[in-house]
Amino acid sequence: MQGARASALEAIIKQVHALAEALGVARTWWDVDGAEQTVADEALMAICAALGFPASSEADILASVEQLARERRRPPAMIVTEAGSPTPLPASLARAEIVAEDGTARVLDVAGWTLPPIAEPGYYRLTLGGHELTLAVAPPACPTLPALAERRLWGPAIQIPALRGREPQPFGHLGHLHEAVELFAARGADAVAINPVHALFPGDGLGFSPYSPSSRIYFNGAMGDPALLGLPPLPPREGGAFIDWEGALPHRLADLRAVFAGLDKHVRARIARDNAGEGEGLRRQAIFDALDTRLRAKGARSWRDWPKKYRDPQGKAVRRFAEEEAEEVEFHLFVQWLAREGLGKVQASARALGMGIGLLADLAVGVHTGGSDAWTMRDVMLEGLTIGAPPDPLGPQGQNWALTSFSPRGLAASGYAPWIRTLRAALTRAGGLRIDHAFGLSRLWVVPSGGQSSDGAYLDYPFQDLLRLVALEAHRANALIVAEDLGTMPHGFGEAIAANHMLGMRVLWFERAADEGFIGPQDYAPQSVAMTGTHDTATVAGWWTGRDLDWADRLDRFPADATRAQEESRREWDRGLLWSTIGDGAPRPAPEEPAPVVEAALRHIGRARSRLAIAPLEDLLALEEQPNLPGTTTEHPNWRRRLDAPLDELLDAPETARRIDTLAAARRD
Repeated sequence: MQGARASALEAIIKQVHALAEALGVARTWWDVDGAEQTVADEALMAICAALGFPASSEADILASVEQLARERRRPPAMIVTEAGSPTPLPASLARAEIVAEDGTARVLDVAGWTLPPIAEPGYYRLTLGGHELTLAVAPPACPTLPALAERRLWGPAIQIPALRGREPQPFGHLGHLHEAVELFAARGADAVAINPVHALFPGDGLGFSPYSPSSRIYFNGAMGDPALLGLPPLPPREGGAFIDWEGALPHRLADLRAVFAGLDKHVRARIARDNAGEGEGLRRQAIFDALDTRLRAKGARSWRDWPKKYRDPQGKAVRRFAEEEAEEVEFHLFVQWLAREGLGKVQASARALGMGIGLLADLAVGVHTGGSDAWTMRDVMLEGLTIGAPPDPLGPQGQNWALTSFSPRGLAASGYAPWIRTLRAALTRAGGLRIDHAFGLSRLWVVPSGGQSSDGAYLDYPFQDLLRLVALEAHRANALIVAEDLGTMPHGFGEAIAANHMLGMRVLWFERAADEGFIGPQDYAPQSVAMTGTHDTATVAGWWTGRDLDWADRLDRFPADATRAQEESRREWDRGLLWSTIGDGAPRPAPEEPAPVVEAALRHIGRARSRLAIAPLEDLLALEEQPNLPGTTTEHPNWRRRLDAPLDELLDAPETARRIDTLAAARRD
């Protein structure tokens, strides 16, 4: 009897494995050291169930297999192809039936049927066998940097909230970004990379990470600057060395309400005209923000905590709320307008000042599970799963970001409409786009809700379709695409983005040779962005002085088998390796002397063969602290640090001016 039960269980497990494979859930994966890892069967079952395919019994699995087969027989909502290439028809469309005079029906083998090539990229309506769908025809690749500007380009990466102006404010806004663009354009920069400006939660200031947005389609209204669009300026408010988001955001909202209350009918009519082209989705965002502001004050942390009647965006209660609170909804429409049009003005100024790219926007990998995207687009989002990463160099213990994203099924069923809208929202007001954790175009590490990163598995995404849609939208916007490709790379990913003319990221700390030394500037790939660091890595000054080791020691983040003394010894060795590559033969500075190292690092990425060089503002200013420490929330002041003075003063300081000149001269040379 026991043997029979074991055999039955073994049969079910095999069926679970087969179902997971059919759903694109990988049972095995390889870690950063190349060791094969196997996902637990319980985790596979949980992930399959969250995807809508229960797998806890033989009956469940049979029903799930039949459901999957039905879905695959349905004609697609969109076919994505490449300009100039014939397009094989999917099996659901490549079917023909012939009926004889006696009524006998026979299916013809037309599996090889294809659509003829279409030369011009774009979106087309296509009717096949009575089924209407969209045909997306992508160009062979994204626009290249030489097509945008022939010279070797450089620019800073800026955390907008960290900026200061002449008038005190508790955190930076788009007016300060506008000033930063002018300052760097005058110094020869062609790009300004910015942190995500996606919509956050407007209510209480607790959810302030730019990488945990409410929506990736709409904008962070708190970044808006009325004066940038010719309206009365925000009143002065003092701010400290760290941003008190919990106090600052409600104050910013109150200040924006005061500006809104003073608008005359002509300005309101102008806002309504500008907003009209954004469609009904913008109004739903404003309704969400109005509801969130109201209900968050009563303790609701997400729409999942709202009264049930408000959880359906199409429901009667939501419509009634919007009617009764029409002025509140109008306020949030104003705030969206302020951010959207403000970004547009900054980008227009960048191009008018001669920048080859202008703003390099940032697309977060996912959204908050309680945000507006998850509220309005439930049918296309992952439910019961969050996304993260297995252990890698940026997160040695693995990460669960507590975010959600589009589901592969949802994308296919919607004809990729939400992905296209997300890309378009970013590219219409920027000259380029960095795709955070671009591996998510190929696969995402998904974790059952409430689980640890170790409970997860990789879920496959329609890589070729998503890549082609990026190319098509970049073509339409004539924009540069940067793929954040740090971490454990999927097989074939690097070759695919290179063929698509996306720039990979080559960050100083990770560019090592086989002997663990740092590679020379001549070894950087031309089709890449050379960087001294990112918001997630130590600054050059912080690395050289060991400030990152201080944080690791304080937060007990060293590897389990390592001590502080061992890490110090390893860092001292690495200092020698770095300086031997970037020091041009000069004597090696002491650990407490980071200034010459920062300048040498900037010269190093300036000399790199990469077509674009980006230096975080923290490195241009030789700061020791980094904006964000991955894997922490409150333990480190993530996204709270501010600059010590207005940016023009900081850039005019002789030491900073010399560092910028070093980078700019290296790019010219």
